[in-house]
Amino acid sequence: MSRSALVLLVALALRAQAEGHPLLEHGFALDAPADVAATLTAACAGCDWGTRGHEAAALELRIDGRYSQHLFLTRGAQAAEYHVALGRLDRGLHQLIVLFDAGRSGSEVRAAEVKAVAIAPAVGGSPDGAALARAPILHARPDTLGRFSDVPLLMWYEREPTARGVRTRYSVIFSNEDGGTPSDRLMATWGRLTDIEYVYGVELDGRGRVVSEEFQGRNHKLVPFSGRHEAAHPLLYVVTDNNMLDDHGEPTLRFALAPIPFDLANTSREAVMDVHPWTYRVSVAEARREGRIDEGARAGDRKIPDPQRFATLEACAPAQDATIAFSVGVRGPRGELRWFDSDGGRKEFRIARRPHEFPTGCFRGAVALPAGVAAADVAGLRFRAFTRVAEKEEPPLPLGSGRARLRSVNTLFLLGPDDLPRPRLFSWRGDVPLVPEGPPFEIAITPSPTRR
Repeated sequence: MSRSALVLLVALALRAQAEGHPLLEHGFALDAPADVAATLTAACAGCDWGTRGHEAAALELRIDGRYSQHLFLTRGAQAAEYHVALGRLDRGLHQLIVLFDAGRSGSEVRAAEVKAVAIAPAVGGSPDGAALARAPILHARPDTLGRFSDVPLLMWYEREPTARGVRTRYSVIFSNEDGGTPSDRLMATWGRLTDIEYVYGVELDGRGRVVSEEFQGRNHKLVPFSGRHEAAHPLLYVVTDNNMLDDHGEPTLRFALAPIPFDLANTSREAVMDVHPWTYRVSVAEARREGRIDEGARAGDRKIPDPQRFATLEACAPAQDATIAFSVGVRGPRGELRWFDSDGGRKEFRIARRPHEFPTGCFRGAVALPAGVAAADVAGLRFRAFTRVAEKEEPPLPLGSGRARLRSVNTLFLLGPDDLPRPRLFSWRGDVPLVPEGPPFEIAITPSPTRR
């Protein structure tokens, strides 16, 4: 084939995609009615979530001719797996069609490729099957459309026994939150730039009947669900800048993520990101694109320096009426130890976890280190507790009235040049009281030749 003919074929393929011709037509058969998940292996040449105009390709998924959902290829040109839920389907033949949605894609994005698709019907009676059957479908917040902001990246679920049966809790990792906590405080008190939200919970009795449903509404209030279902899937609408939900709203683009199971015993919610490290890269790319990174930023500026400068820590320190701050010690060229505080000297940058929401007290936080600090330079940790600030209409708490105990340091890591977490630097187990307004507890980190 001549070069001119090859160029013409490529041009025709790009034109076909732009006009809505399918990227994929995939037929499959079900032996019985089932909820179905699909894994699409897809790539987007020329896509870069951190570059305006090149953010992502938008794919429209249709099942048997009906609109199912949109999928944004947030992970760029490298082929990656995207897990979606196709809903409840009857026995028989079905067809999945994937279209390139040029109008929803980055302005400079012309094409995408679906390299493979795997269909996975839920196994009846299994916990994973039950979780897939009731996974929520999210409608995007209208003001995010066209801005490639606050995109749902991943959904997971947890199961917990109740007096009446079992509750399944669904949470979503969004690429960011446009409102709520600014980037500097988000890093200090949560150790990441994503927005992680509990979205929906359903309790079933021993016979599998629904006992209760709830979702996280405005102001983080848990509200009984009274909206519509699609089969057993609740329809939810993102309605606030910090990705809170309502069970009624105007339909927009839909996201139907296939939920994955995760056990959060003795760890933080951010551990889900560690298992899916690409979520770090996407969130950092969005922060760069939106101008939230400034090398001169300090605590309170609402911006942060380069995320690759941050040391991220996970620890478990159950607390009552107390907040936590930590410091990372860095060994200087003359052997001196310099300390960098996660709270930046600001009360609102201290870590607070309500015991009824986080009974293990496990948390993440992060602190910016000087440019050029290597992993081998990290030489110590300090932990301090403070009496929490009283909430509205609550009398001030006497200093020293709270309590906390440090029981573990699960991980400490830096991001690499690729914005992905580097290997863990340190872990620790113990049981040490942290006295509010008392002296810090210090842990030395022994230099290791393998840390660079």
